[in-house]
Amino acid sequence: MSTMEVRYRPIGVIRSPFTDLDDMPIQPTGKGSAAGTVEVDPEFAEGLADLGGFSHLILVYHLHGSSEVRLTVTPFLGSGPHGVFATRAPVRPNPIGISIVRLTGIEDCVLHVGNLDILDGSPVLDIKPYVPEFDAPADTRAGWLESVRGKLGSTKSDGRFHDRRSRDHTGQ
Repeated sequence: MSTMEVRYRPIGVIRSPFTDLDDMPIQPTGKGSAAGTVEVDPEFAEGLADLGGFSHLILVYHLHGSSEVRLTVTPFLGSGPHGVFATRAPVRPNPIGISIVRLTGIEDCVLHVGNLDILDGSPVLDIKPYVPEFDAPADTRAGWLESVRGKLGSTKSDGRFHDRRSRDHTGQ
């Protein structure tokens, strides 16, 4: 087992209309995804050069509203338990989220994005351009999700991943 500690410093913050974990979309393409912004710290402004030519971005962020770890979960689209690494559940050993969002504009250090499914105030760890040739392989399988394809558009967060000890949804 590794004893190495890894630390990251956020490069900015995500602003979205989602201030509570209940009733959030469960993926960027899900029901209720919204527009928002990514406020990048000015010291990283130079890193935004040439980003405007991409239609979509991959946001890597800290799931700051997640305060517990579960290794077995029943995910939103599942009817039974699965290992957390076979899901996108937020109750992970390292609460790291990824979302593919649409880039709709850039003003200085603010990225305007659509298809957002992220809790307001989430710290951004990294931004990567979405490149179809790299990020969308043609021959894929969706494991246990094959049986629920098409249900994403009508499914929202329902509280099943809130900390069992507390109903504080801010993650503080």
